[in-house]
Amino acid sequence: MKFLIDDVTVYFPYDYIYPEQYEYMVELKRALDARGHCLLEMPTGTGKTVALLSLISSYALARPSPPLKLLYCTRTVHEMEKTLAELRLLHSHLPPTHRSLALGLSSRKNLCVNPIALSSASRDSVDSACRRLTASWVRAAAAEQPPGAVPTCPFFEAYDRAASSGPDAVLLPPGVYTLGDLRALGREKGWCPYFLARQMIRYANVVVYSYQYLLDPKVAGIISREMQRECVVVFDEAHNIDNVCIEALSVSVRRQTLDGATRNLHRMAQEIDRFKATDASRLRAEYNRLVEGLAQRGNLALTDAWLANPALPDDILKEAVPGNIRRAEHFLSVLRRLVQYLKGRLQTENVETERPVDFVASVSSQAGIDQKMLRFCYDRLHSLMLTLEITDTDEFLHIQTICDFATLVGTYMQGFSIIIEPFDERMPHIPDPVLQLSCHDASLAIKPVFDRFQSVIITSGTLSPIDLYPRLLNFNPVISRSFTMSLTRDCICPMVLTRGSDQLPVSTKFDMRSDPGVVRNYGRLLLEMVAAVPDGIVCFFVSYSYMDGIVNSWNEMGILQDVMQHKLVFIETQDVVETTLALDNYRRACDCGRGAVFFSVARGKVAEGIDFDRHYGRLVIMFGVPFQYTLSRILIARLEYLRNTFQIKEGDFLTFDALRQAAQCVGRVIRSKADYGMMIFADKRYSRHDKRSKLPGWILSHLRDAHLNLSTDMALHIAREFLRRMAQPYDKAGTGGRKTLLSQEDLEKMGEGVMDMF
Repeated sequence: MKFLIDDVTVYFPYDYIYPEQYEYMVELKRALDARGHCLLEMPTGTGKTVALLSLISSYALARPSPPLKLLYCTRTVHEMEKTLAELRLLHSHLPPTHRSLALGLSSRKNLCVNPIALSSASRDSVDSACRRLTASWVRAAAAEQPPGAVPTCPFFEAYDRAASSGPDAVLLPPGVYTLGDLRALGREKGWCPYFLARQMIRYANVVVYSYQYLLDPKVAGIISREMQRECVVVFDEAHNIDNVCIEALSVSVRRQTLDGATRNLHRMAQEIDRFKATDASRLRAEYNRLVEGLAQRGNLALTDAWLANPALPDDILKEAVPGNIRRAEHFLSVLRRLVQYLKGRLQTENVETERPVDFVASVSSQAGIDQKMLRFCYDRLHSLMLTLEITDTDEFLHIQTICDFATLVGTYMQGFSIIIEPFDERMPHIPDPVLQLSCHDASLAIKPVFDRFQSVIITSGTLSPIDLYPRLLNFNPVISRSFTMSLTRDCICPMVLTRGSDQLPVSTKFDMRSDPGVVRNYGRLLLEMVAAVPDGIVCFFVSYSYMDGIVNSWNEMGILQDVMQHKLVFIETQDVVETTLALDNYRRACDCGRGAVFFSVARGKVAEGIDFDRHYGRLVIMFGVPFQYTLSRILIARLEYLRNTFQIKEGDFLTFDALRQAAQCVGRVIRSKADYGMMIFADKRYSRHDKRSKLPGWILSHLRDAHLNLSTDMALHIAREFLRRMAQPYDKAGTGGRKTLLSQEDLEKMGEGVMDMF
C-alpha cells in the first residue's frame, strides 16, 4: 500500500497497517525532519521493524539530496536476518526507478567461505586464520615463492584481482543481500564475502549490523570510520543499550591473562631479536614513523587493519608517541613492568576500589610508567605487531587485553573505577582474583554516535520509564513517546500473584526464597497451570542458582514428576548447544500436542532473543523480581556514580533495571495481534505501585485491578475464563469507531479528516 505522511509518500509492503504503526511513522518523520534523536517504545509484536524500514526508506526517496543512509543495529545475527527479510519484502514494493543496495555485515566467522579458516572453533581463531592467509606480508612472500609454497586465500586473491581494476568491478548490483546471499555470491564468483561486504558498506543505502560496530570504539574505528553524517542510526531492541555501552569500555584482568601476557612478551622479544639480526631497517623505519605521530601510519592494507584504539580521540592521534616507548625493546620493558605491577596488585586478600587517578599515580610511583605512556599502549602494540608481522592474533589476546586496560585507564579520569576482588563472594573458598576496570557511564561509548550522525533512533518494546534513558545516556531526544497496542479483543492477560492457595505470601526476596512454603506454593502454581493451559508454558527464574535450587526442591517434593504427567520439562543451561537442543525439542513437543514447559532465566540468552509465539507460549510465569546481585562491587560503584552524577537514586535504578528485564521476559509470549497469552508475575512485590508502575504501558493497560492481588486458585479461575474467551471467533480488523487494521482507503479518509481513528 501507498499513503502520504505530510509531503512524504510512504511505501508499505502490506495491504493493511496497524494504527500504532501509522502513529509510530508520524513521530519518526518528525524526528527526521528535526534532524534530532528520538526514543520510541512500541509494543512487542506490532511490526516495529517494518514501520521503521518503510518510513526511513520512503523518506530517503522523497529527500534524495543529500542521500540518506540507514545504519540498522541489531543485537543478534538472528535479528539481523529477520530485518533483512523484511527489507527484501519492502524493496519489492518500492518504485522500479529506485535502485538501492542493502546488506548485512557480520564477523568473518559468519561470512567466511574458506574451509581452512572456517575449521577454527572460535571467532577469534577464524579472524587469526584469515590473517595468516591474507596479511600483506604473507601475500608478498607468496608472490616471491613458487605457487602453493606459502598458503594464501584463493577467495581473497580473486577478490583483490577483481578490485584492482577499479571499485566498479566488484560493485554489487542493487538489491538486498543477507549473510547467506553474500556467502553464496562468494562461492559463485570465487570472491571473499567478508571483504566484499566491508567494501560495499560505503556504497550501500542500508547497512544492517551489530551494536558493537558502532558502540565498541575498537571495532567502530575500523568498520564505521567512513560513515557520513547524513546517516539515520537505529538501535532496535535497545532496552539494554546502557549495559552494551558499559561492557564496550570495561576490561577484566585475571591471573590467566597476566600469565598469557608474559608468554606473549617473551615471544615478541624473540621476534625483535630475529628482526635485529635479519632486518634491522624495519625496526628503524617504525621508530621514525612513531616520531611523526600515530596519524602518519599511512593507510594500512584492508587485511592488516586490526582493532582500533579503545579510547583515543583524534587530537591525541596527531601527537608523537612518547620517546620512552618508541623503541620496540623499551616498549616491551614497559609492558613487563606493567604486568609485574598488576600481578602484585592481584595478590591482595581484601577487596580494593580505586579511582583511575589514584591507580595511575600508583603505577607511576611503583612501576615508573606515566599516564601518557599508558595512553599510547594499545596503538604502540598494534604498530609493533604489524612491524613484527604477527598474524596469529588470537594467541596475543592476553597482551591486547593488558594494553586495552592501560589505554582506557590512562585516558579516562571520570566515570570509571578499578575494583580488585580476591574471590567471588558467592564462592569465597575458591581464590579467583580479578582486577576490573569498570565503566559506570554509558554515555561515554554512545556520545560519538550522537555527535556524529544526524538522527539516532532508540526503540524497543520495553523502554519504561522512558524518561530515565536520556539521563543514563546523557542526550536530549527531540521525540520521546510510548505507544499502546490497539486490539479488538483482550488477547493479553497479565496477573499479579501474591500468595499461594494456603494464603502464604510468595516472593524471591532473599529472606523468603528458600522458605519451604514459598517453594511449595510456586510448585503448586506451576502444577495447576500445566493441568489447565494447553501447549507451551515458559517459566523465568531470577538466576541460574535459584532455578537449580528450586527445581531440585520440586524434584524432592514430587512436584516435578506430577508436572511431567501433563507436559514435558526442558531447561535452559549456560551451554549454548544444550539450550538450542532443549528449545528444538520443546518446540517439537508443542507441535505434536504433548505440551511442554521451558525453564529459563531472566537476563539469559532465551529471555533476550527467542520468541515463544502462538502455541509455543500460551502462558509465561515470572517467578520473582529479577534484581541484579546487589552485593556486586561493580554494581555498588555504578549506583554511587549514577547518584552523584545524574541524581538517579539507587532504588529507582535497581527497580527500573529489574522491571525492564521482567517485561522483556513476559513479552516473549505475544508476537502479533492474532496471538494470545497470559503473564503471571508471581511475587508479592509486584502488587506495590512503585514496582508495577515501571512496567511498559501496553502491559499496564491490560492489568486490571481485579488481577492485582491473586492467590493460585484465583489465578487458575481467571486463566480458564481467558482461554475460553480466546477460543471464540473474533473480528481481526475491528469494527465501529476504532479499527485495528487500516486500509489505504481508511488512511486517505483520515487525511481528509473524515474519520478519526485515535
